[in-house]
Amino acid sequence: MYIETSDPTYKTSLFNAIVAPRPIGWISTLDETGAPNLAPFSYFNGMSATPPMVMFACNQPADRDEKDTLNNVRRTGEFVANLATYALREEMNGSSATVPHGVDEFELVGLAKGASRCVKAPRVAASPVAMECRLLRVIDFEPEAAGERRSSVVFGRVLALHIDDAYLDEAGRFNMLKARPLARLGGFTYLAVGDVFEMGRPKVAAG
Repeated sequence: MYIETSDPTYKTSLFNAIVAPRPIGWISTLDETGAPNLAPFSYFNGMSATPPMVMFACNQPADRDEKDTLNNVRRTGEFVANLATYALREEMNGSSATVPHGVDEFELVGLAKGASRCVKAPRVAASPVAMECRLLRVIDFEPEAAGERRSSVVFGRVLALHIDDAYLDEAGRFNMLKARPLARLGGFTYLAVGDVFEMGRPKVAAG
C-alpha cells in the first residue's frame, strides 16, 4: 500500500493507529476567571529531563477557534500534566466529553482537586503523578490542504512533581507496573502498561 497524505482517501485514523502507543497527558488548567478545565491529550510526551520539559499538541476543534485548554494556557502561561492511569480510565474518558465552556470537568467526572504550589491550576488529586508546568512556547502550524485544521504544540517547563509515595519502590524509583499509565492506540483503543523488560545499553570494545 502507498498513499500520500494529500490524497482524499487518506484517513487520519490510519496514522493514529501507526504512531502508537501514545502517552496521554491529562492537562488541567484555569481560565482567567479561575474556572478549572481538565482534558486528555494523546499527543503528549516528555521532551527533556535536563531541563525537565513536556509537550502536548491539539488540533483546532470544528466548532470554535481553539480548545479551552489551549486558550487557558495561552492566557495564564501554566498548566498541570497529570498521569492518566488504568484505575482512572473512566474519569479520563469522561473528561474528554465535549461540554459547554465553563463546565468543570473535575466535578463532571467526580474527581477531587489537589492544590498546586508553583502554579495556580489544580491537579488531579487521585493521580499518582502530577507535573506543574510553566508555558515555554506555543507553536501553531496552519493547515496546508483542504480538510486540515490548525495544529498547536505546547511546550512546558516542569517546575515541580507531585508523586504519591505509594508508587515509589525502596530505591525511590517510580513503579510503572503499579501505576499502569494509559496510552492511546487507534480509534477508541487504549493500552495500559503491562509487561516490562530491561535492556542495558551495549558497550563497544575500543579498537
